[in-house]
Amino acid sequence: MLRGRATAALSDDDRHLAMALVLGVLRWQIRLDQLIRPLLKRPNARLDAEVLIALRLGAFQLIYLDRVPAHAAIDESVELTKQAGHRFASGMVNAVLRRLAVNPQFSGLPEESAENLALAQAHPAWMVERWVTFYGMETARAICRHGQAQPLLTIRLGNAAEEAELGVAGVRLEPGSLIAMARNANSGDVMATDAFRAGHVWIQDEGSQLIGEIAAASGDSERVPKNILDLCAAPGGKTLIMAERKPQAHIVACESSSRRLAELSERLAPHASRVECRQADATALGEDSTYDVVLADVPCSGTGTLGRNPEIRHRLKLEDLARQAERQRKILQTAIRAVKPGGQIVYSTCSLEPEENDQVIAAVLAEAPEARQASLESRIETLLSEGTLTSAAAQSLRACLTPEGALRLLPGALPTDGFFVALIEKPK
Repeated sequence: MLRGRATAALSDDDRHLAMALVLGVLRWQIRLDQLIRPLLKRPNARLDAEVLIALRLGAFQLIYLDRVPAHAAIDESVELTKQAGHRFASGMVNAVLRRLAVNPQFSGLPEESAENLALAQAHPAWMVERWVTFYGMETARAICRHGQAQPLLTIRLGNAAEEAELGVAGVRLEPGSLIAMARNANSGDVMATDAFRAGHVWIQDEGSQLIGEIAAASGDSERVPKNILDLCAAPGGKTLIMAERKPQAHIVACESSSRRLAELSERLAPHASRVECRQADATALGEDSTYDVVLADVPCSGTGTLGRNPEIRHRLKLEDLARQAERQRKILQTAIRAVKPGGQIVYSTCSLEPEENDQVIAAVLAEAPEARQASLESRIETLLSEGTLTSAAAQSLRACLTPEGALRLLPGALPTDGFFVALIEKPK
């Protein structure tokens, strides 16, 4: 919706404000509700959705945006309430926001406990409690703060000409932290440029780019991979990296959704001669010992991407993790069947949860004696020697290796979304 026709008709300033309001309210909704409720005459009253949204929008502007005058934030929220058909509630919205403007009641909460950290950083308590248990308080605090910050807009480009073209279009770029071909766009509208429309550059987090690079660097060291399978390919950024790095390989890119498959096919059209887009269920692909490399970038909870996708925190439930893990195990089992002896599988998620990461690997390998986990340290060294990583990036990634040799990229430790990546071999 934020890239739709209605917002496209707005001025640049209004479009940016709309984006900031929507994402900002989603990021801080838990904290906003905690501030709004005590100001209601009946704090436990059930509010119509449109009224509650108007209150959140007004409160967010009053507390977090210093360029919007208080009277403007209040008046617009009152008007939104009326336009939504709740004229009777407009007085209440006006009164609550005026009380909040006079006494914002917003001061930094102490973050010494998981409960206080969750409230101060507007994350679900159950989620933060898990992170404190798994990673410790300091790391959990860094994860939460990363989830509340505007994420970097990172692009991938092919050559200096494309970088110069973006510069002419007013897009200011700075080097990324991990990948040599990554740039952070600090100004301008990347999506409005000819280079973006032509598919010469695309928006992709550096952690996501790293997974594509690791998959492209995988395979039997004695021969160049000829057949690559991407089990969950949409939206196609990692597939593009593999196609770019392995021009001699035939790639099968699978997607179960017909709509996403059509988008994937369009995006990969320039490589159609050697990239086959196929509608297929990754949990039940019937090909055995066919591929040199398999990428299983599985659907997951997405808890590593809360800064970019703040709505996840409001719909994800603890019980969802078990459901996700069951599907992830089936996909990894498919990958093990599909890879040739001597081939390799890259398993990845954008989740921070052990149920979707280490535990999936352990459970599947316990029932697959023909496969074993390998350390990604050698892949880091390969990417370093190829110039894909800088020496500083390689050093940072070495520090992210788990005892089993997987990579765990935690938000806040690196300027990326959160990812888990594991390498699995099927010996000859």
